[in-house]
Amino acid sequence: MSELLAVPQGEFALDRLPKRPKELLRAWDAADEYMLEHLFEQQLLSADARILIVNDSFGALAVALNDFQPCAMSDSWLSQQATRLNLQINNLPENNVRLINSLEALGCVFDLVLIKAPKTLALLEDQLIRLRAHLTPSSQIIVAGMIKNLPSSVWKLMERLIGATTTSLARKKARLIFAQADTGLTIPANPYPVIYQLEGTSYSISNHANVFSRDSLDIGTRFFLQHLPVNQDAGDIVDLGCGNGVVGLMTAAKNPDATLHFVDESFMAVASAQDNFYRGLGQGRQATFRVGDGLTDFDKPSADLILCNPPFHQQHTVGDQIAQSMFRQARNVLRLGGELWVIGNRHLNYHTDLKTLFGHCTVVAANTKFVIWKAQLRK
Repeated sequence: MSELLAVPQGEFALDRLPKRPKELLRAWDAADEYMLEHLFEQQLLSADARILIVNDSFGALAVALNDFQPCAMSDSWLSQQATRLNLQINNLPENNVRLINSLEALGCVFDLVLIKAPKTLALLEDQLIRLRAHLTPSSQIIVAGMIKNLPSSVWKLMERLIGATTTSLARKKARLIFAQADTGLTIPANPYPVIYQLEGTSYSISNHANVFSRDSLDIGTRFFLQHLPVNQDAGDIVDLGCGNGVVGLMTAAKNPDATLHFVDESFMAVASAQDNFYRGLGQGRQATFRVGDGLTDFDKPSADLILCNPPFHQQHTVGDQIAQSMFRQARNVLRLGGELWVIGNRHLNYHTDLKTLFGHCTVVAANTKFVIWKAQLRK
């Protein structure tokens, strides 16, 4: 059952995505409440205000402010889908909120910009640089976050790219940061995407701001690359939760007759994967690229091999719900005899979930930090 967000703008039923039975987490936090209460208390909302919402977790801000027809920018497909779902739950018109992804042009100037502090400082930097051309001297920018997620680097970044900042008092362990655009600031060129040479190869890897380990190859992926499967019978290989696509890229190089499928819920990740794949292997190589909730849009069965390095957090929340969802989807999409390869930190114990779903799993390789498991879909 949806929980109710009660704020000055009204009461709204809100759900998280992906949905799971007996959900224990809310679709909003105290920072969302603080932002909405502040807007009401300070009378910052006017009928003609041009409002941009950035990084709205599950649509709490967009739903509460739907009367003002805001734009809502996010790098998360799940966030956008949750916003649509929560508008429907509350019988609100979906077209009251203009949803745009993190790589789309903003298209107009804004009077009020409401930002939920993201997990990645680089994403905030990219967003603020993109935003600058869409601000006027009177534009107000408010960043909201839980205090534990607002390090001093957020203040410093705001002052470097927007202007002088002030902060609110803490409320329910949440805080607001206020800034007004300083038109005298010299804004640097956007440093993203970052490009580095993939060690031991001739491939240049491009990473947008919200891609995990964007400056270099992370140690988990490095270990995975050392043990990638070579399967001459695999016609369709999926890089599930692809990030920058380096796992799929290197698997494609080892399996030249296979078609690769890249999927992630981050728009920036899929854009990076597509750039890296075609730059590395050329436009003639067969591949698909999808932004979405894992394998929900894939036919059943349609994959011979699925490779997965699942995230163990969703935004600021640590948990295994995304991984469990990916494993269930993989079992539904694999062809008979198909394999799911998963890498994870030892302490995550993914083998327990894999054994429950597939009836078995084996260890492909392990070191002191990571384990690679393999599960096969059998009769």
